[in-house]
Amino acid sequence: MEIRKVAVIGAGTMGRGIAQVFAQSGYETIMIDVVEEQLQDALASIKKFLGRSVEKGRLSQEELDGLLERLQPAGDLGAAADADFVVEAASENVEIKKKIFGQLDELCRPEVILSSNTSSIPITLLAAATQRPDQVIGMHFMNPVPLMVLVEIIRGLPTSDETMTITVDLAEKLGKTPVEVNDFPGFISNRILMPMINEAVFALMEGVATKEAIDQIMILGMNHPMGPLALADLIGLDVCLAILEVMHGGLGDPKYRPCPLLRKYVDAGWLGRKSGRGFYNYAQGEKPPQKPR
Repeated sequence: MEIRKVAVIGAGTMGRGIAQVFAQSGYETIMIDVVEEQLQDALASIKKFLGRSVEKGRLSQEELDGLLERLQPAGDLGAAADADFVVEAASENVEIKKKIFGQLDELCRPEVILSSNTSSIPITLLAAATQRPDQVIGMHFMNPVPLMVLVEIIRGLPTSDETMTITVDLAEKLGKTPVEVNDFPGFISNRILMPMINEAVFALMEGVATKEAIDQIMILGMNHPMGPLALADLIGLDVCLAILEVMHGGLGDPKYRPCPLLRKYVDAGWLGRKSGRGFYNYAQGEKPPQKPR
């Protein structure tokens, strides 16, 4: 099956990045979100990001204009009906995703693959909400999508070999490096990353060190590009909490129990960079430790 038109469901941080990458790779791309403000903010963000590439000579104005012509916003899920491939990038919520997959199953042609950018929710669970479970797969991009080359490809229990082959090939056509993993809560990336972030939050809560010290130790001592608390702010503390809850519930191991301080910050609306405050107060000009150049 030739893939020409792709529908991306959700225009948040991940959705807009995924839509940009598809449009930049020559695919007709429909970016769908029921919140009009989110759509307009996503379009403005994409134009700003690519505008910097034009200024630096990495992208011509003609290429930018062509990309924007291929990228079409839509406020209704029905716009996905004629897509050849779908990437769901909605909120990290099981019930929301299951509802979307059920609706997409009714809207899309029988041969269309439905993929999810979920960070942790089992693909097998989402596949069960459809009548095409063999054509449901995980396609977990990394943030920021335009810059990060990894795509975690998650095979659900019923995912067919054909679905896997098509999705891996598509990721490669986007200039990404697909890595195949099996379907367990958190997959590989977040099963390893989130416990580290969670432990950093526990260390902060227990007064072992300041947030700056914790991040600086991991940058300088472990050669990480940024500290775990700054990374949590970039990902979104609400997203980190949701992923930990999925792993804690799905694996039943207390080592994945979310730190109470993380819950408290999310309850306060301190979600990280996107809200202006997380572990660092960006609205007041706080800057996390940086890796030396």
